[in-house]
Amino acid sequence: MNSDCGRSRRKGCRWEESRLGLLWRSVYAKQGHSEVTFVGYKREICIIWNDSQKGQQEAKTLNPQIDSGPHSSSSMATCFLKTTPNLFHKHQNYLAFSANSTSTRTSVPVSQKRRSRSFPVVSMSATPVQTSLVKSAPSSQNTGIPIMVNACTGKMGKAVINAAEAAGLLVVPVSFGCEEESGKTFEIGGKDFLVHGPSDRESVLSSALEKYPNLIVVDYTVPNAVNGNAELYCKVGVPFVMGTTGGDRDLLHKTVEDSKNYAVISPQMGKQVVAFLAAMEIMAEQFPGAFSGYSLQVLESHQASKVDASGTAKAVISCFNKLGVSFDMDQIKLIRDRKQQLEMVGVPEEHLSGHAFHMYHLTSPDDTVSFEFQHNVCGRSIYAEGTVDAVLFLAKKIEAKDEKRLYNMIDVLGEGNVR
Repeated sequence: MNSDCGRSRRKGCRWEESRLGLLWRSVYAKQGHSEVTFVGYKREICIIWNDSQKGQQEAKTLNPQIDSGPHSSSSMATCFLKTTPNLFHKHQNYLAFSANSTSTRTSVPVSQKRRSRSFPVVSMSATPVQTSLVKSAPSSQNTGIPIMVNACTGKMGKAVINAAEAAGLLVVPVSFGCEEESGKTFEIGGKDFLVHGPSDRESVLSSALEKYPNLIVVDYTVPNAVNGNAELYCKVGVPFVMGTTGGDRDLLHKTVEDSKNYAVISPQMGKQVVAFLAAMEIMAEQFPGAFSGYSLQVLESHQASKVDASGTAKAVISCFNKLGVSFDMDQIKLIRDRKQQLEMVGVPEEHLSGHAFHMYHLTSPDDTVSFEFQHNVCGRSIYAEGTVDAVLFLAKKIEAKDEKRLYNMIDVLGEGNVR
C-alpha cells in the first residue's frame, strides 16, 4: 500500500483508525472454505478467505447487501485487498450480510476495544489496493465537461490534469503560459498541450469556447496574473475556477460580480483543510474569548520555494485571535531547511519538494492544560481533487442557471456531494 505522510492510506480506502473510526469485520463459515473475512469502511468492502481445497488464501471483491441499521449502505462500492484474515481483529461492531450463494443473513458480534493510532500493517507495500476512485471507469455523469487548465506545465497544473482525467473530465489540449513557453507543445499525462503566451490569449480563449461551449477554465498561474486573467475570462464569458493565490482579491470578486460570470474562487482548494478552517471560524464566532490567556506556538513547513508564511496558518491564527489568544503573524516559525524538515518536522523525503505541514500548540497560563491542532499535507493531490470537485459543482450551477454566480470552496463543501 502506498504511504502518504508516513501513514497507510489510499484515496477512498483509508485504514488509519484514529482518523476515520469504525472498521467492520465479520467471519462467515462458507461451504468449501475454512474462513471468510469481510473487511470494509463505510462503502468499501473486500472479501478474503482461506480455500481449504486449494490450500491457499484467496481474495476478491464483493457487493454484499447490508442489513438496515446505523452503519448500513444501500450501494456498497468494493475494494481489493489481500491480507491475513485476523489483521482487523479488534475495534469492530455488528455486521449483517448475505453471501453470494445464499440468502441467509448472519450478524456476528465482535469486540469494540480501541486500537493503537495506526494499524500494524506489514508486507503491504507490494499489495495493490483498488477502489472506486482508483483505476475505475469515469462516472458517466462527469464525462464530457471540458476544462482548460492554464499553467499546465506547473506542478499544480499537472496534478489537476491527472485528477480531472481520472474523474472523466475532458481536458482540452491548449493552455496559457509564459512568453518563453508560447508556441511550444508539452506532453502531460500522455497528451500534447499547446501553450499560448500573453499576446494571443483572447483569441485562443474565444476559439476554445466556440469549440467547447461548456468550457470551464482552471487557473493555477501566478499571483500577478490573477486579476488580468479574471478580467479576460469574464470578458469572453468563460466560467472559471481560480486556485491561484495573490492579486487584488477585492477587485477579483468585483470583476466577477459585475460581469455576471460564474466562478469558484478559493486560495485553498483542499476540501478537508477548508472544512477545518470553517470549523475554526464557527468556533471563533460562537465562543469568542474561550482561550483567553493561552499562549500559542505556530510552526509551518513548506517546500523551500515558498518564501512567505502560509495563508492557511494566518487564517487559523485569526480565529485564535478571536478566541482570545494574543499572537502576531510574524511569530510564525517557518521551516524551509530540508534537514530540519526531515529530522525535526518528519516530512517524508519524497515530499520535501511539495508539502504543507502545520502545527498549532496552545498552553494555559499555568501550563497545566495544552491543546494541539495539526494538519499535514504531502503532495498536491488534495488540492487537485478539490479543484475537480469545484469544477463539477460549478457545472451544476451553470446548468441550473443559479442566480448566484460567485462561489468559494465552502459553498462546494456545503453542497454535500463531493467525491
